[in-house]
Amino acid sequence: MNIVLSNRLPSQYEDLYLKIFLLVLMSLVCFPLSAQQLSAQLLDRVEVVRDQNGINHIFAQNEEDLFFAQGYLAARDRIFQFEIWRRQATGTLAEILGEKELARDIGARLFRFRGDKTTELNHYHPRGEAIVDRFVEGINAYVKECRENPEQLPIEFEMLGILPGYWTWETVVSRHQGLLGNVRDELNHSRVVSLIGPEKAKMINYFHPFEPDLELDPSIPKELLFKDILAPYNAFRNTVAFSPEDVQGVYRNQESAYQEQRVHHEQEQDEIALWDRFSLGSNNWVLSGRLTASGYPYMANDPHRVQAIPSLRYWVRLHAPGWNVVGGGEPVIPGVSIGHNEFGAWGLTIFSTDGEDIRIYDLHPDDSQLYRYKGEWRKMKMIQDTIPVKGREPEMVQHYYTIHGPVTFIDEELGKAVAVECAWLEPGSAPYLASLRMGQADSWESFREACVYNHIPAENMVWADKEGNIGWQATGIAPIRKGFSGLVATVGDGSKEWEGYLPMLERPHAFNPPSGFINTSNENLTDTLYPYPEALGYEWSDPFRGDRVREVLESGQNFTLEDMGKLQNDYLALPARRLVPFLLGLRLEGEKAVKAQKRLEKWDYVLDKNSVAAGIYVMWERKLRENIRGLVVPEEVRRWIGSISLFKALEWIEAGTVFEDDSHRDHFLAEAFDEALKTLEGKLGPDMEHWQYGQERYKHAHIRHPLSAAVSSKWRDKLDAGPVPRGGYSYTPAANAYGDNNTTGASFRILVDTGDWEETLGINTPGHSGDPESPFYRHFFDTWAEDGFFRVHFDRKKVEKSAVEQWVME
Repeated sequence: MNIVLSNRLPSQYEDLYLKIFLLVLMSLVCFPLSAQQLSAQLLDRVEVVRDQNGINHIFAQNEEDLFFAQGYLAARDRIFQFEIWRRQATGTLAEILGEKELARDIGARLFRFRGDKTTELNHYHPRGEAIVDRFVEGINAYVKECRENPEQLPIEFEMLGILPGYWTWETVVSRHQGLLGNVRDELNHSRVVSLIGPEKAKMINYFHPFEPDLELDPSIPKELLFKDILAPYNAFRNTVAFSPEDVQGVYRNQESAYQEQRVHHEQEQDEIALWDRFSLGSNNWVLSGRLTASGYPYMANDPHRVQAIPSLRYWVRLHAPGWNVVGGGEPVIPGVSIGHNEFGAWGLTIFSTDGEDIRIYDLHPDDSQLYRYKGEWRKMKMIQDTIPVKGREPEMVQHYYTIHGPVTFIDEELGKAVAVECAWLEPGSAPYLASLRMGQADSWESFREACVYNHIPAENMVWADKEGNIGWQATGIAPIRKGFSGLVATVGDGSKEWEGYLPMLERPHAFNPPSGFINTSNENLTDTLYPYPEALGYEWSDPFRGDRVREVLESGQNFTLEDMGKLQNDYLALPARRLVPFLLGLRLEGEKAVKAQKRLEKWDYVLDKNSVAAGIYVMWERKLRENIRGLVVPEEVRRWIGSISLFKALEWIEAGTVFEDDSHRDHFLAEAFDEALKTLEGKLGPDMEHWQYGQERYKHAHIRHPLSAAVSSKWRDKLDAGPVPRGGYSYTPAANAYGDNNTTGASFRILVDTGDWEETLGINTPGHSGDPESPFYRHFFDTWAEDGFFRVHFDRKKVEKSAVEQWVME
């Protein structure tokens, strides 16, 4: 683990020092003009320090200016990311990309939050409306500056021939990119149950800790389930994909190269959808001072999402009366969602919660806008909309809504309608905005109270403070379902309704446990004695990451913060501990198989990037998962099932329950091993010494810019980051995706010692800025690839000592 501790640029960035020097000179020349334009919008003096890591530390005299400056500076660093977010949120991508994005825009507008502004924004903070308004004003100040001076925009705007647009409060609270629910899985479960029945479906899936009711209502036509009944939902939730026709000719990729890259990208996305279903997630933990070298509690968090350039998250320091917080969050949202103030530190991971249901209705035979609800015919609400489309006249559309939510499908032939009931369309459900309250927490009690307002996503929130306390509170808006599980499509006739939402503080929680630590990794931590099973999810990440973290923390040693960094980057694969002994007990045939088997005899189960044994093992595990899926899952439902939980597959292998006898199991394991060796030979050549795990043709990290496939190789090299060799996979604490490319995992990490805020460590790959010309664009990619960190200063004098840029807004 490489930890950058100096107060000057790390050695690997010294070649960028001149660029940073020029950036400072440029800012001294350019910023006074901006300051003049901004002065009328500020109430007082705002001081900004950009440290050597690229982080803006904002020191304001009042709350209004603080959030104005946050919006302005975040937009200044990430303006292209802001613009794509805005167009997704407002359903205006077809305006620049044409008819191919019309379905997305329709979906985004259909699922748009349409509630009251004050009710919505003041949920997140008592002064939420004022905070968000000032944040938006800051963004728009920079947008105005760019529209008046388009030459200062990053290259992506010239490539697309566009200018950034203005924001509103509704853009900030858009739910389009949140971790929302399971409605797509729900449809797949419904299809599987309709084909093989609920009991077989339960046997294949890993539902826990309670057993769900998977019975489909007989009034739901099987034929309906296999139609595209979630098309508008799927359209607005999918990733934006640019093609060569979207960019100006001088930047455009050749069509043949684009098609090759598009196929490769789609294969990677298919791998995520297939293999990472039970492994995507995050890690966090808090330790009591009795387990730490400093004697004070630690907080560690590494949220795992899709790797992107620019990064999903953005570091910032906010300081004003009532505010003193540093950490990371999504740049388009005010506040800090993960970080620390002068009292404590907090972090998050996803807590499985089902906040969506598919609703199926009977339609009136003479009027397809009338649906049956509680014995009466009700009229769907209709909203007219107009969507601009590049190259043609605007599209006039009608959005329909039932009492439960947006209508996604009307089938007049079957006399049925489909809607999606979404807890996240309730007021107060914008992702992460409730962290505004958390940023001002000064104790476990006030932090837990702040958690009450965190609806979306449902999280495992952990807390550690300088008074010696640690705690965990599960959050999230959780519908109460009685008499049905919500895992399959449900009738919308009023017979199976949500009975409100579980009070937040009734969700699982802990405070200062005897173990001295709390850790969560998206696995289920609730036993069958939990009194509210009707508000708990049934599908969780496999427990391997969490079990490995617990194994280390239970050793009880005097942990340093550097030890915590090593644990965040731990590559030990617990599944290998259970599987390799089976392999070593087999009598294999063939010289290569025996040689490969011997490679695993003294292997330490660590998926190190330089390890040949790791390369052999991972390919064998992949083949085992592929083959056990073929063994257990009936062919007619494989496309709807995806991968089998590795935890469940291991149980089957160990117990032999899906095999005729032990010899059948041994043959199954040996056959998969032979297939793995043939795949490695075809992939990496016949020499086993070249089968090391981390390499461009095997495990690597290549983070692609959204325009990567659309532009020529010259520009692609400038926009992308990587490839670089990587270790780990989905089931190690350092969760780096299951496929060859490290497409998901921790781009952002934070480690906090509550006894000394100056000890805080962090990372954010590939860099802080979204401008390819900035020296902060991918300045942390190499450090991240080597599992390193930088120091995050909190003391103002130390912040200023590490400054590369300082200015005053007044």
